[in-house]
Amino acid sequence: MQIIVTHGSLARTRVLQLGAWQLAACAVALLLLMLALSGTVYHLVFLKAAREGWPGVSRLVALVVQDEFAQRDRFMRENLDAMAERVGEIQARLVRLETVSERVSGLAGLKPEEVRVGAGGGRGGPFLPASRPSLEQLNRATEALDELSQQRLDVFTLIESRLFEQRLTNLRVPSTPPVAAPVGSGFGFRLDPFSGRNALHTGLDFAADVGTPILAAAGGVVQVAERHPQYGLMIDLDHRNGLVTRYAHASRLLVGVGDIVRRGQPIAQVGSTGRSTGPHLHFEVLVDGVPQNPAKFLAPDPASRQAPRLAVR
Repeated sequence: MQIIVTHGSLARTRVLQLGAWQLAACAVALLLLMLALSGTVYHLVFLKAAREGWPGVSRLVALVVQDEFAQRDRFMRENLDAMAERVGEIQARLVRLETVSERVSGLAGLKPEEVRVGAGGGRGGPFLPASRPSLEQLNRATEALDELSQQRLDVFTLIESRLFEQRLTNLRVPSTPPVAAPVGSGFGFRLDPFSGRNALHTGLDFAADVGTPILAAAGGVVQVAERHPQYGLMIDLDHRNGLVTRYAHASRLLVGVGDIVRRGQPIAQVGSTGRSTGPHLHFEVLVDGVPQNPAKFLAPDPASRQAPRLAVR
């Protein structure tokens, strides 16, 4: 491309030769200049006209701004609707969670007043009006849901703690038969094998061979591990709350005083020491020192069905 430049007074002519790249650079420079000029005009004229209320131009600017505000308002409404729907879903879930927590707390043995939230025992989540909620209403609803969810979490933490406490209590209840053998003599009055007189038998006798493992009926701490004139080699396990289990007439003790044992752990071996007429385990359950019927504690087991009573103690 050639551009010819002439000057009348000097009668001289100049010729500018522009290549394709030079022409493209000029076009780009011109476009940038127009953009900068339009931006300057917009900021210096249109915005100033909108602020100062110029006639004509201010009306045009107001239309443009109004359209921008309309788009922004539409975007906000769409987002508020989505947020309101989400808040409603969370609220419904929390209401269902509250119902579940009431049922589970009953299973955990908690009283209603122990899990009631708030002084008045109120229930439910935040209220959302039927019409489109405002941003302020959604913020309040979100804060209320957050508080309610924290309260539900506290309730479930309490339920978990109570269930764990019950589990520990169950672990300390002597419900596991101490020997895999039939019961030869039960709890109650019987003829004493040595005196022949009617006397109270304070435990259960499990007839088994010498050396048969004796298992802890529940977890506990060894309170006594010694030789007794009547019980022979014996062990007392303390399960707390005044509950003690006694294992007597053993041939060998496998634990000592102060040892912590778990349910089903071998603690001794069956024998016939002390006041005994033959190999067996004499098993007692004592609450605050008072003998209880061990059959009320032990879980049903086919091997623990009572056999004909043997004259052993």
